[in-house]
Amino acid sequence: MFKLIVRRLFLGLLTLLAITVLVFLGTEILPGDVAQAILGQAATPETVAALREKLGLNAPPWERYFTWLANILAGDLGNSLANGIPVDRIIGQRIVNTINLALYATVIALPLSLLLGLLSAAWPEGTFDRMTSSTTVFFISIPDFVIAIVLIIIFARELGWFPSVVHRPRWGDVPVALGQTFLPMLTLVLTILAHIIRMTRAAVLDVLKQPYIEMALLKGAPKSRIIIRHAIPNALGPIVNVVALNLAYLVSGVVIVEVIFTYPGLGRLMVDSVIFRDLPLIQVAALVFCGFYVALNISADVTAIMANPRLRFAK
Repeated sequence: MFKLIVRRLFLGLLTLLAITVLVFLGTEILPGDVAQAILGQAATPETVAALREKLGLNAPPWERYFTWLANILAGDLGNSLANGIPVDRIIGQRIVNTINLALYATVIALPLSLLLGLLSAAWPEGTFDRMTSSTTVFFISIPDFVIAIVLIIIFARELGWFPSVVHRPRWGDVPVALGQTFLPMLTLVLTILAHIIRMTRAAVLDVLKQPYIEMALLKGAPKSRIIIRHAIPNALGPIVNVVALNLAYLVSGVVIVEVIFTYPGLGRLMVDSVIFRDLPLIQVAALVFCGFYVALNISADVTAIMANPRLRFAK
């Protein structure tokens, strides 16, 4: 098992290295000239040339990539091109805001989705299962920005229960922050809830069809004990994977939600950085999102290996 975990970690590092190449190339192919975009109306051929020289944009792309990667590995994230402030000072609070919102949604969505998925699998094709399946299909079919707009219209505009704009979440005062971010949280919960419910139901039902489960039923074992002690551990692999993917979405896929609610998170910061062509901020924000995604997938693989001994051996 130790070798499998080390191999997963090594593959994760290779994935991150490949991501750095893609992120750098992605910022390189953005249309327009960075120096001219920064200078705006004050741009002249002389000032553009001087700024390009100052930013090192005249160097070959491969040279700029290795310089940038070396600085990242050394902990130097660079300075914002828009205001000259170090990138780590800008993104620090933004990362905290995004993670807090993701944790808020996770605490609500994860136990609720697992419970509903297990109940649907325990009594398949029943009234509860049919209602749950229909509801999940409905929410899977709706984009997250539509859900956000509908929630704003109902709970913010018509009822006035929650704010539609979150400029400064007060995470130091937890009850106030939970009320401020309720609508963004609910949008994220409704977006990921359906996926986890359906995967949990499918994985548990697949295990319940196995012969040893039928034998346990014939011996008179309670269905609740069979699901908890036998079905869940063997179905944990796909469940953990879909949970990890959806948790990664909560961190890296909140861009649209943050923009709609003007939430000061890392996703909104990256959108603003793209508008102003602030390359250091774009690159660091993209790396943070991808790093969370890779880390959660590695955690899912390790958890599945530890929970299911069959995954520790080659077939």
